[in-house]
Amino acid sequence: MTDSAEGNVEITVLTGLDQISAEDWDSCAAPNRGRPENPFLTHRFLLALERSGSVGEGTGWAARHLVARLGGQLGGQLLGVMPLYAKGHSQGEYIFDFNWAHAYARAGGRYYPKLQAAVPFTPATGRRLLVHPDAPAEAGILLVEAARELARQNKISSFHITFCTQDEWARGPEFGMMQRTSQQFHWLNPGYASFDDYLAALSSRKRKNVRRERASAQAFGGDIVRLTGDEIQPEHWDYFWQFYQDTGARKWGQPYLTRAFFEEAHAHLRDDMLLVLAIKDGTPIAGALNFIGSDVLYGRYWGCTEHHANLHFELCYYQAIEAAIDMGLARVEAGAQGEHKLARGYLPVPCYSLHWIAEPRFAAAVQVFLNEEGEMVVAEIDYLQDHSPFAKRTGDDDA
Repeated sequence: MTDSAEGNVEITVLTGLDQISAEDWDSCAAPNRGRPENPFLTHRFLLALERSGSVGEGTGWAARHLVARLGGQLGGQLLGVMPLYAKGHSQGEYIFDFNWAHAYARAGGRYYPKLQAAVPFTPATGRRLLVHPDAPAEAGILLVEAARELARQNKISSFHITFCTQDEWARGPEFGMMQRTSQQFHWLNPGYASFDDYLAALSSRKRKNVRRERASAQAFGGDIVRLTGDEIQPEHWDYFWQFYQDTGARKWGQPYLTRAFFEEAHAHLRDDMLLVLAIKDGTPIAGALNFIGSDVLYGRYWGCTEHHANLHFELCYYQAIEAAIDMGLARVEAGAQGEHKLARGYLPVPCYSLHWIAEPRFAAAVQVFLNEEGEMVVAEIDYLQDHSPFAKRTGDDDA
């Protein structure tokens, strides 16, 4: 653990979440009573990643979490915290900078390690400058500058803030960071009372297609159940681990999470999770894992041991929509990429990141790229919005 002081503010670098109490961290990360706005920022979630060995030294995700306190001592008033990692690669981020790393290396530089404010393996928008509710907004600038200073002192190439909020992104120039825009597909709930209400908002053709897919999926020969809290049993993770390994091996070469993560999740995160299972002859054969925020359902992982037509769409997308409607949630975030989500009612939305690169000439080249990329992303979002599955007007319903 190392410390640096700026005036009467002390910045502490933590190499593990066990070096700060859950009460202190969550007073910044999840200050509202009840269900946290974003479960991935909680002490219990980030600590589960560390305790399970999913992140940590040797994984390419080494914790360097920042804590800012007023008063020049560890017991001083808490101003804010930042989930920060020294990254040895660009895996598990979903905001892609592989080309930057290759270009940096070709120019004779060392891109890794880099510093990244993020939630590992989790492409979900959320605050990254976790300022305490009683602290001034300027505490966020202190956290950003502390991360940059940590990079400078250790001759680290760059500092990145990924899947930050739009408000944080808008302050990027104030922070001295470059802005980047990407896109995801989210399902938005204007206040539907039922899944049929949602279907009624679709064009006739899209509505028929959704019904056809659901009927096909639900004919797999078993039952679909949604479980949360104490309804989730330890044996469910034995099956889900098989699902997760299969998907991870096909997508990433090897799964990001360890088996021990799901043990930690069962012990500490069950109330934050919604597990959707397809059960055939008493045995789960497919499943989708979601996390529940105060106003958002976050789709995270899917897998199966038997392949059935449209079962993926049913468990990951349609069951999530039904659950969000039942829980009165405003949206479903279905994870990274996937234009196939558009036909199922998930619309393109921008997501945001901020970047600082120490080498000025390389940073200038990246800025040119980001300007061009940003224009293309905005144009693509506009195009896809125009091809939404929702009925534009009464006359278009049969289009």
